[in-house]
Amino acid sequence: MTAITGLLAALASGDAEIVDVTAPLSPQTPILQLPPPFANTIPLSLEKVSEFDEDGPFWGWNNIHTGEHTGTHLDAPKHWATGRDGHSVDTIAPSRLIGPAVVLDFSAEATADPDFLLEPAHLDGYVAEHGPLQEGAWLLFRTGWSSRGADPVAFTNADENGPHSPGVSAAGAQWLAASGISGFGVETVGIDAGQAGGMQPPFPVHHHLLGADKYGLTQLQNLDRLPRTGALLVAAPLPIVGGTGSPARAFAIVPA
Repeated sequence: MTAITGLLAALASGDAEIVDVTAPLSPQTPILQLPPPFANTIPLSLEKVSEFDEDGPFWGWNNIHTGEHTGTHLDAPKHWATGRDGHSVDTIAPSRLIGPAVVLDFSAEATADPDFLLEPAHLDGYVAEHGPLQEGAWLLFRTGWSSRGADPVAFTNADENGPHSPGVSAAGAQWLAASGISGFGVETVGIDAGQAGGMQPPFPVHHHLLGADKYGLTQLQNLDRLPRTGALLVAAPLPIVGGTGSPARAFAIVPA
């Protein structure tokens, strides 16, 4: 219990703090929009069951209507063709949902070029400067994209050629899949770049990472409040039986 006691003491004293990296979930939360003829998920909506009225005089509650992949959410391997025989969200070991956070800051590059892609050279450069990624780490890709979260049009950033948002190249996705990380987190609507549908293979981060039993975490925010290393990430999706993913609460424990 020494480690737990130490953590609780650090939180109580202010030597550590909890940073919420989850985007608020509402009917206005941007969601992924696929072009025809593909089907799309639905945004969040709430259906009142009772609100301190004749249907329930002492309680208020709602039915939730939304998709598995709405807002800040976790992608399980079962979400993608390459991982379809792998873990559904309820069978992911809890130990894989908590781990050291490593923040890669490419916010300046993404501001200059919304289609910026993380390449193996960027990842090799990080390792050369800072050493190998920790086994079981969550690699968090900071791009500053969460600053657009209140504006669905700016967040999607689409034109006649489709959405434009930063992501990872096909070669970069292969690099990540071969690493020892548990998962990859982004500020954008999905773990792939906006133009990833035209890559080979299409949506390479989904293809390579989910096929390698690694997980995705999307629409994160407050990554600027995390150090490059030294924080602990906790991702808490709902254990939906057979689920391909789930909306999640994610937070980081950060040294003060």
